[in-house]
Amino acid sequence: MKVTFHGAAQEVTGSSHLLTVNGKNILLDCGLYQGRRKEAFEKNRLFPYEPASLDAVLLSHAHMDHSGNIPTLIKKGFKGKIYCTDATADLCQIMFRDCAHIQELDVAYVNKKRAKQGKALFEPLYTEADAEEAARHLEAIPYGKTFSPLDGVEVSFHDAGHILGSAFTAIDVRENGFRGRLMYTGDIGRRDIPILKDPEVVGDIDYLITESTYGSRKHPPADDVKGKLEALMHQICQTKGKIIIPAFSIGRTQHLIYLLNKLYVEGRICPVPVYVDSPLSSAATAVYGKHQECWDHDAISFLLNGSKPFSFKTLHYTENVEESKHLNVMPGPMIIISASGMAEAGRILHHLANNIGDEKNIILIVGYMAEHTLGKRLVEKAKTVKIFGEEYQRRAQIEVFGALSAHADRDEMLDYFTRCGVGHIKHAFCVHGEPDVLGPFTNSLHQIGIPLVSAPTPGESFEL
Repeated sequence: MKVTFHGAAQEVTGSSHLLTVNGKNILLDCGLYQGRRKEAFEKNRLFPYEPASLDAVLLSHAHMDHSGNIPTLIKKGFKGKIYCTDATADLCQIMFRDCAHIQELDVAYVNKKRAKQGKALFEPLYTEADAEEAARHLEAIPYGKTFSPLDGVEVSFHDAGHILGSAFTAIDVRENGFRGRLMYTGDIGRRDIPILKDPEVVGDIDYLITESTYGSRKHPPADDVKGKLEALMHQICQTKGKIIIPAFSIGRTQHLIYLLNKLYVEGRICPVPVYVDSPLSSAATAVYGKHQECWDHDAISFLLNGSKPFSFKTLHYTENVEESKHLNVMPGPMIIISASGMAEAGRILHHLANNIGDEKNIILIVGYMAEHTLGKRLVEKAKTVKIFGEEYQRRAQIEVFGALSAHADRDEMLDYFTRCGVGHIKHAFCVHGEPDVLGPFTNSLHQIGIPLVSAPTPGESFEL
C-alpha cells in the first residue's frame, strides 16, 4: 500500500491524497486550492495524476477545499464512483452547481474588464453542466456501514462532527498478506459544539492521515461567543452600521443562524434584520433541516420546544441577485452573512467592496483564513485590500471570533487521538496545515505516543 500526498501538503487548501492498493488507485478528497490567483488557476486545472487512472474517490465532507474540484476531475476523465455519506451527497449536489455558477459569474465580471483592456479572456474552471455530471457520480453510504469500493479494500464512514455529513474514513486493507487500517480524518470537529454530534471515536488505527489546521493553537472558550455576538449587535443598533460576515455556506452559516436564533428567543438582542445572502447557504440550510439524524441533543431539544433552529422572525434568505444588490443600498443596522468563507469569490466580495470603507461597519471573521486570501488580509487588519483587482481603503472594524471554529484545536485533536488509542498507531501523516503549525503538531503527536510522524511535501510518497 502506497500513499502519495498531492494537495493540502504543507498548506491548508486543496486536499487530495492518492492511495494505491493492489494496483488500484483511490483518491481521498479532491478539493479546490485557494490562494494566490495565478497559482490557484494552475493548480485547480492541472492534476498531478491522470484522472482516468483513478478507480474510486472517497470524500470526507462537502467543504470546497475537500470536494470542490470533483467536477474538474470528471471533466478531465474520471469515470468511477465518489463515495460519501448521505448528507455529504445532498450537500455536494447543491454545492457543485453553486460553485460552478459563482465561477461563471465571477469570470464574466472579470472578463468585462479584461475585454476593455484588450487582454485574453478567462474560462471558468467548470460549468453548471459539469457540476450536474459530477453529481451523478456520487454514491451515498450511511455512517457505520462497511462497503468495498475495490477488491481487498473495505471502508466505513464515522461521524467527524465538523459539518453535516463529515466523516472519518476508516480504510481496511488486505494486500499480499498485509492487513491494516488507515484512517483519514478529513477535518476533525469539536465536542459540545451546537447542532452536530461529537466526533465518533475510531479504534484499531495502524496508519493515520490527519488534518493539522489548528495544531499549534488553542481556541478561546466557546462560552463567551453568544455574549460577544450580542455586544456587536447592540453596537450596530447604536451606530446604524452593518456586520458583514464571510462564512462558509456549509457549516459556519448554520452555526451562526443557530446562535442568533437562540439570542433572539432568549430576548437578548434587538430585532436586527439578518440576511443570508448566498443561494448555496440557503439550500445547505434546508439540507441541515432534512438530516436531523446528524443533530445533537441540544438541537433536537430546541426543535421539540417549538423553535425552528434555522428560522426566526428577523431572518431573511435572499432569493435573487437584485435582492443581494439592494442590501448594499439599505441602511443599517443589519447583519449580512455571505459566501465564500475565505472571501475569495461569490457575493461576499460585493458586500465587502461596498461596506469596507465605512467605519460604522464591522467585518466579523468566524473561520480559518488561508495564506494569500482576502480573508487573511482582513484578519491581519490590512489598511488597504484588493477586491476584483481594485484597491479599497479599509475603515470598517475587524473582529475575529476564533471560538466559532469547526476545527478541533491542538488539545482537542490530541485528546481525540488518545481516546482512539495512540499506542496502536504506527505512523501518522500531518496534512492540511501551514508550515509553522506542522512542526509543533508533529512534536505533540510524538509526545502522546505515536512513534513515527511525518509532514509530507507535495508529491511525496510513502510505502506502508
